[in-house]
Amino acid sequence: MRMSRIAWKSLRVRWVSLIGAFVALSLGVALMTVMLLGLAATARLPWGEAAIGLNSAFGTAGGVSTFVAGFVIASTFSYVVAQRQRELGLLRLTGASRGQIRRMVLFEALALGVAASATGCALGAAGAPRLGRELVLVGTAPDGFAIGTESWPLHAAFWTGLLVAVAGVAAAAYRAGRLGPLDALREADVNSRVMTPGRWLWGIGLLVTAMVLMGTALVDAPGTLLRRKNYTVQPMVLISACGLLTPVLAGPLLQGLGALPARLTSYAGRLVRANALGGVRRTGAVAAPVLVSVALAGSLLGGMNTVAAGRAAEAQAQSVPDHVLTPQRGAGVDALVRELRALPGVVVSPSAPTVVSVLESDGVQVRTEARAVDPATYGEVSRLPLLAGSLADLDDESVVLPEEWEQHTVGAPVELVLADGSRRTLRVAGVLRDGTGNNGLYLTARNAPGARTDRIELRGSGTAAIGASAIGASAIGVLAARYRAELATGEAWLAAAYPVAPNRVSWLRAVLVLGLALLYTAIGLANTLVLATVDRKRELAQLRLAGATRAQVIRVVTAESLLAVTVGAVLGAVVTGINLGGMQVALRLLGVDPPLVVPWQALGGTAGACAAIAVPCTVVAAAWALRQRAVTVLG
Repeated sequence: MRMSRIAWKSLRVRWVSLIGAFVALSLGVALMTVMLLGLAATARLPWGEAAIGLNSAFGTAGGVSTFVAGFVIASTFSYVVAQRQRELGLLRLTGASRGQIRRMVLFEALALGVAASATGCALGAAGAPRLGRELVLVGTAPDGFAIGTESWPLHAAFWTGLLVAVAGVAAAAYRAGRLGPLDALREADVNSRVMTPGRWLWGIGLLVTAMVLMGTALVDAPGTLLRRKNYTVQPMVLISACGLLTPVLAGPLLQGLGALPARLTSYAGRLVRANALGGVRRTGAVAAPVLVSVALAGSLLGGMNTVAAGRAAEAQAQSVPDHVLTPQRGAGVDALVRELRALPGVVVSPSAPTVVSVLESDGVQVRTEARAVDPATYGEVSRLPLLAGSLADLDDESVVLPEEWEQHTVGAPVELVLADGSRRTLRVAGVLRDGTGNNGLYLTARNAPGARTDRIELRGSGTAAIGASAIGASAIGVLAARYRAELATGEAWLAAAYPVAPNRVSWLRAVLVLGLALLYTAIGLANTLVLATVDRKRELAQLRLAGATRAQVIRVVTAESLLAVTVGAVLGAVVTGINLGGMQVALRLLGVDPPLVVPWQALGGTAGACAAIAVPCTVVAAAWALRQRAVTVLG
């Protein structure tokens, strides 16, 4: 028996059921191609903030597109194999071996993967240059940035897409091979053995892995949970676990969510809940892409907001100036500082940014930002979170650094490479709590060659604030105007320097990633709903013969879809809550007390978008399934 020939015929017959997987994989490979081409173009940029930001955006978007494409393909093939129970059983009855059945399913996935990967590479190569131009226009890439057409990203995207296609259907192929000849003698029951031993093993294993990763990070390095890559990628482990365990988790949720509609309606609510509980595999297949989309939206946007709020809270706790002056470059900063210090009752603390490299014991240079301050006055305008030592001990032969550095013992020597390339060995005068990552190195102006003052913090001496003295505030305003320096209150400066919301560039990058997730959700959701609804022709015909009108049947099926979407949204919200809860605990372990930030609009908007996709797809599919007379379908 030549299974490849049967596989080709099966693909020609069942091509409609695989459209969703084909489109998802094509778009996934296209986006992988674009992101890899973008990474290749970023490698040509000078290393700096722009290159780091683009690298992060391209890497995150590529990873999310690969993950969600694989998720959609695995979910689609799993449901398709469950629907083909009778067909595969007939093949077993006619002499096909278990291995032949598995090879046939894998061959179908391989054929689909080759076609989709080739299509995706072509689309990605065509769209990449345009994306580069758009990134420059919106300000997320520097002028002159352009994405080329190198060959290695095309090869990498093609083979990755093929690997995703085959890996995504591996479990479905194994399950298909376990069908016996007697399965041909009964109608396909998509709920038979939904939770196989392998699914239990992987689901619980990934759940434990997600908890261990979070627990280990909280114990060893809480700050790692605040990094963009971590709070974007790490939720995928928990999402995968919940996706595998959806049939188990959906039962209690369906009972609870369907209780009120069942009581408020005569029959429809009970019927909807019973159908959803009776078709747990179908419910899980619909809920899975919603879970992915809601969880990614909540975790990414919530993580960004939590980190921004944490940094703002940390800055507000550490910075206590009454006013802040931002001088223009080369506008007589030294003279401005002298005149400010001549004002009575005013503490003046200028500071300048610089860059130093810390030499680790293995000889590696770790570059970091630092700030040159005046030790005599900086303690009056800030409350640094010192764990050991004192800012008053800072002098030209010492440095204050964070706890994260390899050598952080007060009095110990630390070798630094200064901004001009010279090397100096300084002793540790103080050690700071790591915090959210904003606690850098502090040294004196002598160790910051070439640094220019960019901030002058002012505070009233003693307990009196500058604002309490109209003369002092007026004099500062006159000096600011004379030297063309920007004057702001301490609160206003903190709000501008450390906003409680992410900046525009971060939002644009998040929108790029979430747009991909929502696009894949639309594909997976529409494909699953159409397959599941059309496959229920006999069930819907029985409802018609029982006395239900066509409109009533469509409303019941649509309500089932909305209930499944709600289950997915609730599970996505739970995943979001776990991830954001871990970040809250991490911030508190780092000594920061941030407000609880929950992206309710993102969660509600994503769930609403999924519902808006589900309703028309279900209505159209149900109307198509009901186009024939009930007696004809059951005859």
